[in-house]
Amino acid sequence: VQLQAFGGGLVQAGGSLTLSCAASERTFRTYAMGWFRQAPGKEREFVARISQSGGITSYADSVKDRFTISRGGALNTANLQMTTLKPEDTAAYYCASTDAVIGGTESGSYRYWGQGTLVTVSS
Repeated sequence: VQLQAFGGGLVQAGGSLTLSCAASERTFRTYAMGWFRQAPGKEREFVARISQSGGITSYADSVKDRFTISRGGALNTANLQMTTLKPEDTAAYYCASTDAVIGGTESGSYRYWGQGTLVTVSS
């Protein structure tokens, strides 16, 4: 499975962006999916995850109530809607997937990774 993340860009603090992740195979619809991010000089960290059906989601405390993860209508895409962005949200964002009902909050629990898409939030 190949994943492609896109939608990053430059936005002012308080603004919004939506990231998308598209899979190369329709089997992605049976995979759980997650978003992680990595700021310069920091470890990659969990942002959000969603189950294979889209019925279960969870978020890092730092983004709860601001970010929303969802699956596309065909289930082979996944989106991360980000609102009320803060400068500390600046990072490269990565989508990941794994053949499970739902993935964990650790990067090691995901088998497939997309390339990062950069989000920069200016103050």
